Amino acid sequence: MGTCPIRCQSNMTILENPPVTPALPDSMIISLCNYPSFGRTELSMYIGELLTIISDDGDFMMVRSTTTGRESYVPTNYTAKVTHRWLFTGISRYKAEELLMQPNNESGAFLIRESETNRDCYSLSILRRTNSSYQHCVKHYRISPLQNGWVYISPGLTFPSLHHLVEHYSESVDGLCCRLTGPCFVQGYDNAREARPVPTTVRRPTINWKDISRSVIFRRKRTESDNSLVSEGLREAISSYLQMTEGNDHSWDT
Repeated sequence: MGTCPIRCQSNMTILENPPVTPALPDSMIISLCNYPSFGRTELSMYIGELLTIISDDGDFMMVRSTTTGRESYVPTNYTAKVTHRWLFTGISRYKAEELLMQPNNESGAFLIRESETNRDCYSLSILRRTNSSYQHCVKHYRISPLQNGWVYISPGLTFPSLHHLVEHYSESVDGLCCRLTGPCFVQGYDNAREARPVPTTVRRPTINWKDISRSVIFRRKRTESDNSLVSEGLREAISSYLQMTEGNDHSWDT
């Protein structure tokens, strides 16, 4: 106590992001089969592709294929809702395997689905490809919940959310058949994402904290001509810290 932890010289470059351009919706609808699935009729949609919903009547949907551009009136159970790019709602184990075995998926492609046999549980389905095509397979792991809302595959390793579980197994195998390399491929998703502009990152000059005085930190309002190296957010964070530790000798000014 008594020494301000931010009084130092930093060689780090400060990155600031402008307001982020609205991203793709958090959820999307994909097709679960080739349609029509009979006769010699030309297909109007393909399995595992992103669909645009034109109308939803409950049991049936009017959808437009992002691959063919054709519109089809299909049963709702021919489609699945996907959130976070990897959480598939209302699909079976068999359908998970069919989606992951599509040729665009590489080893480590995965999805998470609701468990068919255990209520309140999920299943992690992972594609494992090998050099021998007959050994390609999809492995399934049950994700169980704890009373406090945390989840786990192995009882010795728990996570506060499915997001944290995915992040961990994307970095480490930790007992799985392979590391998670990416969500199950959705045809048309990348094209839709590329259609939106990507926000750029503004690189600010390096800060030498010895050149920053207390007056810069406590400046109440920035003007249009204020080109201070200290951003508004950083200024507020430092100000809050100093106020919380008021009365200690921080020796801020140099």
